[in-house]
Amino acid sequence: MKYTESVTLPDLSAEQARRLIERSNRIPLYAHAYAFHLNFRCNRMGVEALLQFAHQHRLKGIKIHLDDGESLSLRHCDDARLVALKALAQQWGLEVHLEVSSTDTAELGEAVRIGRLLAATSIRCYPRYAGRVSEIIAWTVRDLTVLSTLDPQGQFRFTLEQHEDLKGEELVRIVEAVGNPNLKLLFDFANMLNACEHPLDALKQMAPHISDVHIKDAQVVSERGGWGHRACRSGEGQLPMARLLLELLLLGDEQPQVLAYGLEEEVAYYAPPLRFADEAPDPWIPYRGVSETELAANADLDALLVRELQDAQDQLDQVRGLLGQLQLHARHWL
Repeated sequence: MKYTESVTLPDLSAEQARRLIERSNRIPLYAHAYAFHLNFRCNRMGVEALLQFAHQHRLKGIKIHLDDGESLSLRHCDDARLVALKALAQQWGLEVHLEVSSTDTAELGEAVRIGRLLAATSIRCYPRYAGRVSEIIAWTVRDLTVLSTLDPQGQFRFTLEQHEDLKGEELVRIVEAVGNPNLKLLFDFANMLNACEHPLDALKQMAPHISDVHIKDAQVVSERGGWGHRACRSGEGQLPMARLLLELLLLGDEQPQVLAYGLEEEVAYYAPPLRFADEAPDPWIPYRGVSETELAANADLDALLVRELQDAQDQLDQVRGLLGQLQLHARHWL
């Protein structure tokens, strides 16, 4: 199945143009640990270094998985180190957003425990079940109804990410069924492809509930009547990055609706299709492990580690360049 997507920037009203200029100037960008995935896996980088990157580049904060860094990860920190990390983040005025790859109650509870010690403000999750789509939706609703019990004070914004198996409309159904005002959606630039959905279509469906974003680019791989995606350097893929940023920045009338944009460069990460154009109603989704970028047997690891650091820097430059393009486009309509 061939992938096509319009990249044309839309006409704007004068009010939209002013809103776009203002919001692109103060977009809340976050360093994402997956941009440094290999460096974390090889213990060449830790949480402190991610915080330092965010501080040096005037970002709003960091997004990091509980398991980034293997034995040095947040999951394996004692309370004293977590408190020290909180102090470092606060010294630099950085927010901490946590991520887990499950909606399991125990996993969410662990994220809440660690998040309290870090003074984190957001926790991302997504379902990773094998089953019919209807079952996955029901199980996820069941899981997420415990959020008010896990976090009765409402310290955290919980975000449900579209992560390769569910379509935008299905995620909206989950959020609306749970009915927790602190549960929002996280929009990833590429993950809807694996559910056989175009990025702009998914954005339109999810728009009322989006609070967070993962920015990345990807090449679309047509496979078995569906789409996989292979993440690549930003600007070298097929995703309408400028158009997606424009639509996301315009969400919210008086105030920006989207509160955090994570810079999630994932060069060489591959995810296969999970949904298909000719699928039966209520298709079966297979179980899958957590996301990980595979290394070729003959890979030059040292070179990849250095290149990954450069790719992260280049993505930040690319995104800031796109924001500049959006400002030029907006000024045309004033």
